[in-house]
Amino acid sequence: MMIDIYEKLIEFKQKHIDMVLVTAVEKEGEGPVEVGKKMLVVDEHTFFGTVGGGALEHYAIQKALTLIKKRHHLTEKYLLDKGKVIEDTKTLPMVCGGQVTLYYEFIGFRNHVYLFGGGHVGRALAEVLKTLQFYVIMIDERKPIVDAFVDAHEKHHMRFIDYIKEHGIKEDSLVVVVTPSHTSDYHVINQIIEQQFKPKYVGMMCSIEKLKDYLKETYQRFGHDIDLSRFYSPIGLNLGGGSPEEIAISIASELLAIEHGKSEIKHMREMLDDNNRYW
Repeated sequence: MMIDIYEKLIEFKQKHIDMVLVTAVEKEGEGPVEVGKKMLVVDEHTFFGTVGGGALEHYAIQKALTLIKKRHHLTEKYLLDKGKVIEDTKTLPMVCGGQVTLYYEFIGFRNHVYLFGGGHVGRALAEVLKTLQFYVIMIDERKPIVDAFVDAHEKHHMRFIDYIKEHGIKEDSLVVVVTPSHTSDYHVINQIIEQQFKPKYVGMMCSIEKLKDYLKETYQRFGHDIDLSRFYSPIGLNLGGGSPEEIAISIASELLAIEHGKSEIKHMREMLDDNNRYW
């Protein structure tokens, strides 16, 4: 029975499972694949379709698995001749002699965001994050808050630390802590530290004074050698404004900066060189 690769794509997409669609977009000379052939890669044991078999397909599967972790697209050209080398082309151990270009399309969410707290800021932030292709998981101890929450892919009515103990935190994910109390905030972050989870970002909404209190308690509990390089508090970029919607934009901007690896945030006009500055 022939498998419809697009039906499989829709099936896994509805389950919120990340995948890569590999497409042969160009071919020169001899090779085992025709332009337009596709392969859907979900994990190392789950893939459908073909881009020609042999060393090319084996390499394509491994490359797709890497891109699923990185959540990136890629176009790459291959020479199917183990005895030759061409600039900007990956040589594979085949004897066909032709060249094939594959396009790897990552299909999935930008990243997972754990939102601890679904109050005013949490609601405003989730509304923004969904438009940016983040997968939003909201956790709150207050049932009315959970019931009324709209813009989350998952909602969990349970104690904050119980969620972490039962479900864990994905590696390189993003954690936003905006619970209704600073005690709960501290419990969430400390639980992540104790369980040695490794999100790429943990942001806590608080004032400078509350942050000083948290750091004092944290150093007493875990020692001064604790790595807080992925901890961001006060949360967000300094854009100004104090409404839930403005704070949400500030936090979302910081998350995007983290995702894109931006260590220094600048106005776009600062990209101009000195000869073209107008201010």
